[in-house]
Amino acid sequence: MSITAKELANKLGLSPATISIVFNNRQGVSEETRQRVLAAAKEHGYKFSVTPEKKQKTISFVLFKKTGGAVVDDTPFFSAMTEGIATCCREHDFSLDIRYIFEDKNINSELNSLVTSGSEGIILLATEMKASDFETFKDLNLPMVVLDTYFESISIDYVLINNIQGAFLATDTLFKTRRKQPGYLHSSYSIGNFEERADGFYKAIRQNGMSPSASIVHMLTPSIEGAYTDMKQLLSQGIEIADCYFADNDMIAIGAMRAFKEYGYRIPKDVAFIGFDNAYPNGIISPPLTTIDVPKQAMGRLAVERLIYIMSDDTAVPVKTELLTSLIYRSTL
Repeated sequence: MSITAKELANKLGLSPATISIVFNNRQGVSEETRQRVLAAAKEHGYKFSVTPEKKQKTISFVLFKKTGGAVVDDTPFFSAMTEGIATCCREHDFSLDIRYIFEDKNINSELNSLVTSGSEGIILLATEMKASDFETFKDLNLPMVVLDTYFESISIDYVLINNIQGAFLATDTLFKTRRKQPGYLHSSYSIGNFEERADGFYKAIRQNGMSPSASIVHMLTPSIEGAYTDMKQLLSQGIEIADCYFADNDMIAIGAMRAFKEYGYRIPKDVAFIGFDNAYPNGIISPPLTTIDVPKQAMGRLAVERLIYIMSDDTAVPVKTELLTSLIYRSTL
């Protein structure tokens, strides 16, 4: 009696995706594993079917965009994440289809087009999405991994970073370095990531014995030019200034720093800053920005690998894959 691919995977302690990679002669496994699978298949009488060469399969990377939302796709952060997705797709012999779906357009029509295009699965960049925005996507009969956000009420696969941990690390480091209560450059545009970073900021404030109500908070547009304009206006009003700041992202930090410098503040002597994302590792401002590093390429790769797995195993249980962040010390602290 012949063995099935799934039975072979269980017998060898491998994933169905690994067996599929070997049987379809794709990259992504070691030569040792490949030979082990082929030898076991022969031993247990697996029947290889002779079929015509198949067309390369496609994974769709879908970016959900809100009207007037935060800039996501025009940043080094997005570029690095996309590179991780594209590289992993090539390694597993999938083509990559990148699509935009806009909140104010005909979403149903766009999704129907996606399904009829022959896509095998979807990676959904949902940075700007709320749980209510996901309703239209729930009925798609395609494997899906949601990237860069998390919805408590929706059971699906997620790949994201631990925003609370990153913001806590930044705020805690500011306090331990400066011995003064950190201020907060908070995004005026609300998305899940920024709200989680707020949780991390206030958690560090409380854990270090400070009062959250005493924190100096400036609400700024989450872009370099927007944050610069907002901060310059605040400084012109003579507002109270903190000794140091955590910013929701690097763009906010860089824009605010530019405004502070124009008003004669020395960085970091007078005011220190830590950003979030490590989106500009080569620096576009002086002094170079201390920031929270996000493993952007790894996020993209993990999303592809998880999607390929659930595409090959319809019994897979949804998981939340959360990556930790780290602090990159530069010259603003």
